[in-house]
Amino acid sequence: MRNRTWLILALIILLAIISGWISLPGSDFDIRGFRAAHPVRQGLDLQGGLQVVLQARPVAGQSLDSDTLEGTRQTLERRVNGLGVSEPLIQTRGSDQIIVELPGVDDPQEAIAILQQTALLEIIDPLGQYLPPGTVVDTTLGPADEAPGAEALGPVATPGAAPVAATPVPGASAPTGPVYETIISGADLKDAYVTTGNTGMNQVVGFELQGDAASQFFQYTSSHLGQPMSIVIDKQVISSPTINGAISTQGIIEGVPPTEVDDLVIQLKAGALAVPLEVIQSRTVGPTLGQDSIEKSILAGAIGLGIVGLFMILYYRVPGVISVIALLIYTAIVFAIFKLVPVTLTLAGIAGFILSIGMAVDANVLIFARIKEELHQGRALAAAVESGFAHAWPSIRDSNITTMITTFILYLFGSYTGTSIITGFALTLFIGVVVSMFTAITVTRTLLRVLVALGLADSRWWFGANMPESPTTAVATQ
Repeated sequence: MRNRTWLILALIILLAIISGWISLPGSDFDIRGFRAAHPVRQGLDLQGGLQVVLQARPVAGQSLDSDTLEGTRQTLERRVNGLGVSEPLIQTRGSDQIIVELPGVDDPQEAIAILQQTALLEIIDPLGQYLPPGTVVDTTLGPADEAPGAEALGPVATPGAAPVAATPVPGASAPTGPVYETIISGADLKDAYVTTGNTGMNQVVGFELQGDAASQFFQYTSSHLGQPMSIVIDKQVISSPTINGAISTQGIIEGVPPTEVDDLVIQLKAGALAVPLEVIQSRTVGPTLGQDSIEKSILAGAIGLGIVGLFMILYYRVPGVISVIALLIYTAIVFAIFKLVPVTLTLAGIAGFILSIGMAVDANVLIFARIKEELHQGRALAAAVESGFAHAWPSIRDSNITTMITTFILYLFGSYTGTSIITGFALTLFIGVVVSMFTAITVTRTLLRVLVALGLADSRWWFGANMPESPTTAVATQ
């Protein structure tokens, strides 16, 4: 038992050192950029970011209901995930608006462009003619004048159009060409990815079809060998390759500028927006707390923890000191986990973290109170420590498990409603509760065992216990 205790103590010291090193602010003492690669992620309310209000603009003949708006919100959420933004807030407002909050966005204009674009992919039948890149077309999925930015698109396709280069014409009128049949659209995609073209040099967009679209596309390409087909993005032709063989489930989209390949893949994988969106408000949000307020909040938290630690030391004495050490180790471990996962800290997340600290102290209170009771009944110090932990563990276990179940429900609810404030609170509280069980049981018990083994606190007074009961009373109690 004693050798095992010293081994666990060594592991705890090593874990505390590593966690403290990860949790340290700044870039000092970094090793190969590890700490720089795992910074503290702050939410919109702490570090600021981009807030965009999008207005749904359904095309002629399109209805806008709650399901359509929710589908559009989910598509935007997938696009934001593709951007790599942490802790985004994407929620509907009213019957036709969506609010998007993106903390720490480096390029607001690029983010807005990706959010707003419909990225409607269509492969159309050009009626046997070559449609040059940049040509604006009307298709069976809708007219070109409903496409975003149609006023800045290129020339309109007309029957028998000559294969000439298309140049965008600012302020051009809405196209009035023929309506081309859409063979497949972005809704038929199973996946989209970046790959290399036929030459093996340039990057292109690869796609994979699903369901009946694969057989439909195979039939079309089989019956139109040697003829062109046009690949259209948002009603604008980007390439018109010749069909050299039947295509079933996979294909590539060439003609996309290299700088736009990654963005197009994000949009296609997320899916086309169910309804076009217009940005009606866009603003960069500064930190709502400000650096001064954050520093004062940290000071207030330190004062609160100091008062709690002082109470524990005065009331429980040596075990109180042990609880403070365990609490410091707990804080280092939790903060290191926050940086490694990573967890984006918001005000709600910080509240969950502080609440979990209170639960960690509460576990120590249950343990120390039981140890005092065992000592008061006349048990030896080592036996009292072991018995105190054994009797307090069921209460700690049950209370923490019920809290974790509650945080799990909160996380599911927050994910379902798209409320990142709730999910952030639930996640930080869950991590804190799990770590608090480890520090309360393993760290505190190991440190107390070491003190007992070394004989550094062999007096009951050091544990805040009264003199044991008289033998007569003890026998009667038994």
